[in-house]
Amino acid sequence: MKRLKKNYQVYLKQIEAISKIAQMITSGLYLEELLRLVVNVTAQIMNSKICSLMLLDPGKKELVVKATQSISEAYNKKPNIKLGEGIAGRVAQENKIICCLDVRKDPFYLNKEIAQKERLCSLASIPLAVKGKVIGVLNCYTSKPHRFTKPELDVLTTLANQTAIAIENAELDLRARTAEEELTARKLIERAKDILSQELNILPSQAYRLIQKQSMDRRQSMRQISEAIITASEIKNINKTK
Repeated sequence: MKRLKKNYQVYLKQIEAISKIAQMITSGLYLEELLRLVVNVTAQIMNSKICSLMLLDPGKKELVVKATQSISEAYNKKPNIKLGEGIAGRVAQENKIICCLDVRKDPFYLNKEIAQKERLCSLASIPLAVKGKVIGVLNCYTSKPHRFTKPELDVLTTLANQTAIAIENAELDLRARTAEEELTARKLIERAKDILSQELNILPSQAYRLIQKQSMDRRQSMRQISEAIITASEIKNINKTK
């Protein structure tokens, strides 16, 4: 009866954690804040010694630690992991969960000195994937030998999937905002180019090069130079009407 009650309490705790992560995803948090909260919540529900979230750098094909609740300087500064290398690297390459009973004895684990120093033992490494594409890995360590159960891995997988979707949405939003900003900048540059072309009686191509030169000389973006030209022209027009 006591065991059943304990399992039920653990189950409720896990459901609460999943719900909490889901709320955080829709709360508009910055990505860095969201990732920190994910590792903190995961560590709490799994009684994890260290929980870390690594994201894949597609260009370098390396996993980089982006968030951890650990205060260990050695772990937080550990080197990036190449895709396919170590346990996390294999998880990212093969898009499958890998569990290890003792990382200090596992031939595939790369940072045995850190594991010894921080007394890390068992590890569950879960891929973060969106539509079959791996974008990172969620690592959950214990300080004692622990065989991760199917319900525990199901919870970690759910958390990893929710986090992966949040990261993907954040990146899509960033790309959309960047595209919108670039379009706005082009419109401002075009308007400033027309103003200079008319006021200085020069070709539009010459006006563009002039804006470009001012941008380099003043170490400001072409958008900033264009905004200044437009503002100066508007002030001039206001003074003419007085």
